[in-house]
Amino acid sequence: MNFDLVIIGSGPGGYVAAIRAAQYGLKVAVVEKEQKLGGTCLHVGCVPTKALLHYAELYEEALRSEKWGLSYQNLHLDYTQLIRRKSAIVGKHAKGVEYLFKKHKIETIRGRGTLLGKGQVEVSAAEVSPAEVSSTGRGRTLSAPNIILATGSSALMLPGLTADRDRILTNVEILDLTEIPKSLVVIGGGAVGVEFASVFRSFGAQVTIVEMLPRLVPSEDEDVSAELARAFRKRGIEVHLETKVGRVSPSAGGLEISLTDSGQAARKLSAGKLLVAVGRKPATGHIGLENTQVKTDRGFIEVDPWMETAEKGVYAIGDIVAGAPQLAHVASAEGLVAVGRIAGKDPEPVNYLRSPSATYCDPQIASVGLTETAAREKGHDIKTGQFPFAANSKASILGRPGGFVKVVAGARWGEILGVHIIGPSATELIAEAVTAITAEATVESMMSTIHAHPTLSEAVQEAFNNTWDLSINA
Repeated sequence: MNFDLVIIGSGPGGYVAAIRAAQYGLKVAVVEKEQKLGGTCLHVGCVPTKALLHYAELYEEALRSEKWGLSYQNLHLDYTQLIRRKSAIVGKHAKGVEYLFKKHKIETIRGRGTLLGKGQVEVSAAEVSPAEVSSTGRGRTLSAPNIILATGSSALMLPGLTADRDRILTNVEILDLTEIPKSLVVIGGGAVGVEFASVFRSFGAQVTIVEMLPRLVPSEDEDVSAELARAFRKRGIEVHLETKVGRVSPSAGGLEISLTDSGQAARKLSAGKLLVAVGRKPATGHIGLENTQVKTDRGFIEVDPWMETAEKGVYAIGDIVAGAPQLAHVASAEGLVAVGRIAGKDPEPVNYLRSPSATYCDPQIASVGLTETAAREKGHDIKTGQFPFAANSKASILGRPGGFVKVVAGARWGEILGVHIIGPSATELIAEAVTAITAEATVESMMSTIHAHPTLSEAVQEAFNNTWDLSINA
C-alpha cells in the first residue's frame, strides 16, 4: 500500500509528526506494535509519573496543612485509588490520540515495522519475535517516499540484573506496584531516579539514592544539584554520591545491595525494592537499519539538522537520535522539523540549547541553555544572578520557600545564556526563560518586563535584576 509518509512509532514524536503531516495534506500511516497509541511517554513515562508526583505533592500538602489552620481528620492514603486515577488519565489521553488520528484520516497499522530499503516498510504481527520477522520476511508491505523512525527507547539495566516485576524494577514495573514499599533503593540520580525517589518518600517509604557521579541530576547546573541534595536530605532521603553498586542478592526482607564509594569503602544496604534508573537505550535493534544506509553511533541514529539520516527519505526523531536530549517535547519538535522538511516548508532546525529540561521531583527543577560551568568552558565572559524563593511572597504563601532562580548571561551585552530554576512550579516558570532566549531578549529587557504581584514569576525577574546587582527584594 502506498503512502506519502510512514511513521514507525506513535509516541510524542511520532503522533505529533503524523498529525502535522496530515494537516499539510500528506497521506500518512503510523505503525505501532503496542495495542494503544501514545508510546512510552504516555503509558509508562511522562504522564503517569507526573500524575503520581502531583498526588504525592497533594498528600504532603495535606500533612502540613495544620500550620495553615486546616485539619484533616483521619487522613488516609489510598494508593490503589491513586493508581486507578493515574490509569484513567493515561487511558483518556490514549483515546485522545486515536481520536486525532481518525479526525485527520491517519491510518493506524498494528504491528512491528521493519525497514526493507528503497522506501518500503514491512509490518509483521506484534507478537512475532524480531528474529522471526528477520528470518521469514513475511508481513504486509507499505511503500512511501518518506519514512520517519520514532521507535523510542527502553530502560538500561545493570549487568547481571533483570527486572522481575517484584523486587528489581525499572520505570515500567514500578508503576505497576499495588502498594507502597517500606523501603526503596534507587540506582541513578538523574531525572527518573529523583522523581521516583520523591514520589515514594512523600508516600512514606524509606528511600536511598545511589549515584556513581559526584552529584545528583548531573546534567543540571552545579548549584541546582547542591540545592537538590540539601532538600532531599532534609526530606529524609539518603543520598550516596560517587558510589558504585556491586552485588545485588535476595534477602529475607527483599534485597541486599553491596556498595563501594570513591574511597573504596564498602557497605551494604537492605531494601524491599530496587529501582534501576541508570539511563535509556535506543530502540533501534531489529528495525531493518542494516537494509539501509542509516549510520549509527552506539545504537543512536545520526541525522542532519532536518532529522534526515544518511538514507535519503528516512528520518529519525526522539530518543533514538544521536546527541539529542531524550525528552518528549524534543521528540515532538524534531517531528515537526522532519515533516516540515518533507512537505517543503523550510522549517528551522531544532536548537537544543533553547529546549527546556524539566524534572518534577520535589523541589521541581527546570532549565534552559548553558550552565555556568558550560558557559565558562565555551569561553564566555559571564555574569550570574540568583534570587531565592525565600524572598518571594507567593512562595511564602504556598509554604514553599526553598530553592532559587539563577541566570547566566554575557557580561558585556547581557545576552541570556541560561536560566536554571529549582523550587515551586519551576517546570511552569521555565517557559518564560525559554521564550526570552528564543526571542534573543537581554537581561535589561527582562528587568523591564512587568510581572504581576504576588507571583512566583517575580522571582524570575528578580534573578535578572540580580545579574546586574539590582535586585529589589534580596
